[in-house]
Amino acid sequence: MPRRFIPLTEVSEILDISAAQAYALVRSGDLPAIKVGGRGQWRVETSELEDYIERMYAQTREFVSTRGEEPEAT
Repeated sequence: MPRRFIPLTEVSEILDISAAQAYALVRSGDLPAIKVGGRGQWRVETSELEDYIERMYAQTREFVSTRGEEPEAT
């Protein structure tokens, strides 16, 4: 059975961003998350992460179509 929640460290690995950037996504409300446990560890539901990724694809498509720009090469 797949895991329902993942820690921010895993979110940052999946998105290839820093842990601080993942935390900023949560703090801004762009990526819904919950705090669990006595130490208040952040967890993101995998379905919320997938929704976020889909929103970013949609925003990128809109950005490219309205500006006619090519995505940056990495």
